[in-house]
Amino acid sequence: MNYLIVDDLRIHAFHGVIPTENIVGGEYSVSLKIGYDFSKAAQSDDINDAINYAEICDLIKREMMQPSKLIENVAWRIQEAIVAGYPMIETLETTVRKIHPPVPYQMAASAVVLHYEKE
Repeated sequence: MNYLIVDDLRIHAFHGVIPTENIVGGEYSVSLKIGYDFSKAAQSDDINDAINYAEICDLIKREMMQPSKLIENVAWRIQEAIVAGYPMIETLETTVRKIHPPVPYQMAASAVVLHYEKE
């Protein structure tokens, strides 16, 4: 399997169950591991034969700008939008991290990871 990786895309967004999170927002990180056959793109050197990761980043940002209470919902929406827009994807791992979540503990991040595999 060949993979395209989007690693640690940082976005300020407004997700959370605490009301101030929807006002002040917080820092998030999104990473993807996209499995697809990019042998044609590797040979042609043509972006039209590949998944354009700049477009993927735009899609992630668009979904991140829609507030949710749970990062599970954010990750699910991102994954659904990517799979719908890129039918050549065979596998997809979507990770959404909430950087320094507002809990009374020292924690770098909380995260969810979703896995998709084409049937």
